Amino acid sequence: MKKIALIGSSGAGKSTLSRELTEILSIPVYHLDQLNWRAGWEEVSRDEQIRLQDEIFEKDQWIIDGNYGGTLSKRMEEADTILFFDFPRLLCITRAAKRVMKYRNTVRPDMAEGCPEHFDLEFFKYIWKFPEQKTPHIINRLRELPSDKRVVHFRKPSDVERFLENLIKKQAQKK
Repeated sequence: MKKIALIGSSGAGKSTLSRELTEILSIPVYHLDQLNWRAGWEEVSRDEQIRLQDEIFEKDQWIIDGNYGGTLSKRMEEADTILFFDFPRLLCITRAAKRVMKYRNTVRPDMAEGCPEHFDLEFFKYIWKFPEQKTPHIINRLRELPSDKRVVHFRKPSDVERFLENLIKKQAQKK
């Protein structure tokens, strides 16, 4: 695992796991929410998103967390490992709401400066509709990937915990 893409619904835990992975593997992490937003919640252009990600792809190692469907195919192509969070919508909404409370009126560590945490109806709808509108497309794309790609499909939080435990054991054996 040298080039890792974490994908899935908002509130699933991608940023949390990416921070843990960077600690365990000593691979730099790039949060798409930091790259794709400017102060005041102004989204960068798709061309800029592509350019920024292409710069990351040139590196020997990286962890990228974020969904951003417009650039998802390229991340899947460039990654050697794809971690897909396929969690129930209520869990994701609950986690996103907790995150809002934790970072209320501040900027969370994986977000761009000038974008204080918020939760609005549009964001709620995005998370709620994710299983019907986004998940089938992601699963189809994952099925089309070459066999040399490592795909890990998390369906519940305990899957992530088990993955981390195994990774920590493997890293300890290397030392």
